[in-house]
Amino acid sequence: MISADPPSRSLKTFLTEKLFFGNEPTPELLAILTVYFVQGILGLSRLAVSFFLKDELHLSPAQVGALLGVAALPWVVKPLFGFLSDGLPLFGYRRRSYLVLSGILGTLAWVALATLVQDAWTATLAILLSSISIAISDVIADSIVVERVRGESMAQSGSLQSLTWAVSALGGLITAYLSGWLLQQFNTQTVFWITAAFPLIVCGVAGWIVETPLLPSLDAKRPVIGTQIKQVWQAMKQKAIWLPTLFVFLWQATPSSESAFFFFVTNDLGFQPEFLGRVRLVTSLAALLGIWLYQRFFKAVPFRVILGWTTVLASALGMTTLLLVTHTNRALGIDDHWFSLGDSLILTVMGQIAFMPVLVLSARLCPPGIEATLFALLMSIWNLAGLLSHELGALLTQWLGVTETNFEQLWLLVVLTNLSTLLPLPFLGWLPGEDEDPVAQLFPQEEESQVSPTERESERQLLSVSREQ
Repeated sequence: MISADPPSRSLKTFLTEKLFFGNEPTPELLAILTVYFVQGILGLSRLAVSFFLKDELHLSPAQVGALLGVAALPWVVKPLFGFLSDGLPLFGYRRRSYLVLSGILGTLAWVALATLVQDAWTATLAILLSSISIAISDVIADSIVVERVRGESMAQSGSLQSLTWAVSALGGLITAYLSGWLLQQFNTQTVFWITAAFPLIVCGVAGWIVETPLLPSLDAKRPVIGTQIKQVWQAMKQKAIWLPTLFVFLWQATPSSESAFFFFVTNDLGFQPEFLGRVRLVTSLAALLGIWLYQRFFKAVPFRVILGWTTVLASALGMTTLLLVTHTNRALGIDDHWFSLGDSLILTVMGQIAFMPVLVLSARLCPPGIEATLFALLMSIWNLAGLLSHELGALLTQWLGVTETNFEQLWLLVVLTNLSTLLPLPFLGWLPGEDEDPVAQLFPQEEESQVSPTERESERQLLSVSREQ
């Protein structure tokens, strides 16, 4: 006679397969997910920061765009944080100690915004410190995910990363509406004080990370660091990596009208913080929907197809913003609020679908021992492009004369920024095709005789990863 599984086992199986996308819910996994969840929940202060810069520090759209570009710098130098984590343990730990450090820095940054910041320069420093905090915790969490991904099938690796991004989007979803509601009820400083508590959660879960203490001597660190540099160089000089990376850079570096548009919807359309919180709620739901759609339908679709079509569709749909900017939507009988919600929903879904395959590929390319460094290096390409996007957008906004009260040329800014996203399309061939495996192209056999034993071992490790696919 076959006995039925006990209810507890059935519940665990259900949670593993459905809630955790097939990943065992260990304490370490819960710690990783908590880090991503906190990253999402920190969106509680996003609106408060925007209104603080606009209404209390009286910055112009171009100045806000430039400041946000500077705040993105830590995400550009993420490889530095990964390098430090991989090669320089703090108090014997490569992961736990850096998570604790990131939590402390984050809390200090938000406390400073709530108490000390009075001008643009101090605001830039505080926001920069907060960005450093999140970037460090992101590097550490990413490195642990990469360590898990390397030993799993390609399908399972996509599931794990979909799970982490879903948790981050869930954190954003929970605080999306609250971000506007709190700002409607309290001042920005109160919101900053509330936000300061969340980075401490990262400190609390750091002990759940499974890690053996390391206490190497300084002399022992030097060859390890040298090996890391060689491994990173061996990976990054491969055409199968740097060509797709260059395309991603060009794709993301086109100018943005985000800062100018925020001034338009608040100063011209009169959108209140509470409604902007609803917009964030919709975009958080859209991000979850995008992750689900990718997981369900698009995991096997080639890069060229996903990025090509999403770019064209996003550019075309982005032009519908002209209806809002010129108030044509009102003549068509469409309320400003409903128009804004629908536009945000569609563009966020496509953006999330486009991002997921790049995330999965980047993780699969990381050899053992330099997970944090190489993954952070690949991801920093996105962040450097984002910084340039903000700065180019700020210059374009200034050149067109768009200010906090003058939006006559905003329609032209919208047209130029949307058309610019089409510029990288002629280079779609740099991305892997339908029958191409970029990982299998790493370290060709004919170059083996030209490398040192240490480099050859790195090549062997990377090739073993590619064969697993």
